[in-house]
Amino acid sequence: MDVQAVSKMARPKGMPFQCNKIGHVALYVKDPFASAKFYTDVMGFSVSDAYDSNMMPGGTVFLRCSADHHGVALFKLPEGQPAHGAFHHMAFEVSTLDEVLRAREHLRKHDVPIHYEGRRRAGCQLAIEFTDPDGHNLEIYWNIDQVGTDGKVRPPEEWKGATSLEAAIADPVVGQDTTVHDRSLLHG
Repeated sequence: MDVQAVSKMARPKGMPFQCNKIGHVALYVKDPFASAKFYTDVMGFSVSDAYDSNMMPGGTVFLRCSADHHGVALFKLPEGQPAHGAFHHMAFEVSTLDEVLRAREHLRKHDVPIHYEGRRRAGCQLAIEFTDPDGHNLEIYWNIDQVGTDGKVRPPEEWKGATSLEAAIADPVVGQDTTVHDRSLLHG
């Protein structure tokens, strides 16, 4: 690796979006219950939501250490996968819905295939998902649910999955303002 060349790399001027932070990391784990117990009892996280095997094979647990709906998500490790260190995805937060739409266009211009866009269930963030050159799953999202000091999360009956950004925008969840300021970013 050419360390000097890497050291000179910088954010290109005119980028159409700005990642604010790593919003959450999702991991494959052998036993979601045991891992959730570790993250609660040892790390001090709180459980926001959980999927049973009917919603996601093996179940999923969403944990938080801030007001974000989840900072760590635990997915059941599929059979035949390595026994440890398995990575599901990493997500990056942006400040506006328009930025998610601009990021979608930016990725397309750079021939990066998007394998999911829309709104998942728990957390209700609007997102695009894609892979980096090494095949790591990445997500750029906006507006993950926030959990107040009372610990109450959005009830599952208010979750609305959507398999396109346009569908998620057209049918927002309760309390989610999906106003797009640059309507030229919408498709269909």
